[in-house]
Parts: sequence; C-alpha cells; structure tokens
Amino acid sequence: MSLRLIQLQNGARRRVALVEEPYLHMLEADSIHALAGEAIGRRAKLSDIARDKSTNEVVEYDAVYEAKSPWRILPSIDHPEDAARCLVSGTGLTHLGSARDRQAMHVKDRPAEQIESLTDSMKMFRWGLEGGRPAAGCIGTSPEWFYKGTGAILRAHNEPLEVPSYAEDGGEEGEIAGVYVIGTDGTPYRIGMTTGNEFSDHCFEKRNYLYLASSKLRNCAIGPELVVDPEFSSVPGEVVIRRSDRTVWSKSIRTGDAEMCHSLQNIEHHHFKFHEHRRPGDIHVHFFGADCLSFGEGVRLANGDVMQISFEGYGRPLKNVVRIEAKASTSARIVALE
Repeated sequence: MSLRLIQLQNGARRRVALVEEPYLHMLEADSIHALAGEAIGRRAKLSDIARDKSTNEVVEYDAVYEAKSPWRILPSIDHPEDAARCLVSGTGLTHLGSARDRQAMHVKDRPAEQIESLTDSMKMFRWGLEGGRPAAGCIGTSPEWFYKGTGAILRAHNEPLEVPSYAEDGGEEGEIAGVYVIGTDGTPYRIGMTTGNEFSDHCFEKRNYLYLASSKLRNCAIGPELVVDPEFSSVPGEVVIRRSDRTVWSKSIRTGDAEMCHSLQNIEHHHFKFHEHRRPGDIHVHFFGADCLSFGEGVRLANGDVMQISFEGYGRPLKNVVRIEAKASTSARIVALE
C-alpha cells in the first residue's frame, strides 16, 4: 500500500503525520518539503525517511478531519518559508469529458457533437490524441499549460474557496495533482500525488477561450493527504456538490495515465523542459486535468455549497465550501512614483 502523509498545524506548531487509519502518527518533521529535501540529500526513499521519523504521539484522524481538534489540516504540500517558492499550474484538455465541455463552452449555435467545425480547444485535444503518448525517450505533442499562482493560492481541506468580487463564477474541477520538489542539481523529483479541486471561473472563460489564462487565477484546494508512490494508471473517483444538506449534483469520474490523451511522462517533460521550472528547492503542484465539471452540465455553484472530491487510494475526501465575496468590485488603485 502507498504511504500517506498529512501536514498539521496547532497554533505555532507544525507537524507531519503518517496516516494509519483511524489514527495519525506524528513524525519528527514539520513539513513534507523538509522530509523530501532530506530524502533527496541522502539518496533515500521518502517513505523510508518518513517511517524512520515516526514517534509515539498519536491523534485521532476523525477529530482532525472534522475540525474538532486543536490540530488543523494544512495543504498537502507547501513551502514553509516562502509561498512564492511554490508554483501551481495545470494541464488541460487531457480528458475527453473536459474537451467536450470546452468545445460546448466555446462553440456557438451548434451542438458539441458537430466536430466538423472544430474549436481551437478540440483541435488541441485531437493533437493530444495523435501525439500525446510518445514512445519511451521520445518527445510528444505539447499539452495545454496554464498558471494558477504561487503557493499562496493553495487551500486545505475544510477551508473555503473564495469567489472574488471581480469574478463571474467559481466552479469545481475534481483532479489529481502531481507534487514535485527540485533537487540541488536542478533535477525534479515527484514526491507524490494528491487529490485536488482546481477551482476556476468558467463563466468568464466561456466568453472567449482567450480568457482561459485569467479564469485560472483563482484559489484552489489540495489534500488532505499526500500519497507517496500512488497508483495512477486508472483511478476512479467521485465529485459531489451539496447544498443545504441535499445533493445537487454528483458524478463518478476517472483519471490517470491510461485515461488521458497525454501520458504522464509527456506532461512532465513539457512542464520541466523549462529551465525556470527547475530552480533548486522549489515546489511544483501540477494539476493533470478534470474528467468532467458540474458547470458542463448546467450547474452553477452558490454561496455555501460544499464540494467533495475523492479518488480511490488517495485517502479521505477533500471538502471545501464555496464563499462568494458579497462586496462590489472596485477599481484597483495604482500609485505612480514620480
């Protein structure tokens, strides 16, 4: 079984814990970033380093998960010293469902099934089908890539995802994200994967696909657990949207290397081919794409809705509530230094 880690905070104290249901076993470590750095420096397995640091301090997972403990859950990875040393990004148009949603979003006056008139989104998806799974050692077609922000936009399990006053909407995207730490020699190390909610503004994006970049500049959530060396061939999952104790939408989903038009190898190559993405000590959180969205089926999330995302083998579900900023958007104040 894969090893599962979780990051916790109690006031000024931080700890990493090993998940062994129904308990969390505290480690002699305050961040997964530090554990990964030690594993890289010692040329050891992260799982071995984590097990070696296990202590006798144990807390009940239920209380922590349900926010009934002094310990609260942090994002499943962060840079404890500088949030700007964590880059959050993603790859889109990797799943057939997401391509269909994007096609329907950007096509006018004709159904998505009429692919004789392809949008640029569907063209990119077709390129992925044709060249996104190259032979080992070869380079395939570049996937779509987008930037979401620094580590400052990461939210944890139980934390709200905010729709800012200037946004037109906020919608869930249930995905798995890869987590990477860059070694001292510039080598990217994949230290694990985690459940993610790649929250985006789909209404704004729908206006024109060129708005995609800014529609992605929103907070997002990862966790609650980082899974070291997980199964990523074909991973079943589920997304559930609840409103006032009733389910307004739910969907069984599937992701993984075998479920995408781009292989994991190809996605990782085209992210880390850039020298700027291989700065020693940096963290990268990269979303691998969504199978489907509630927005694609006509659902608009409301203030207070609870989004729940789970994947088999990736620990407990990730839950976040939608918070829509009520105040009106105002013009940004810019001061000229004369």
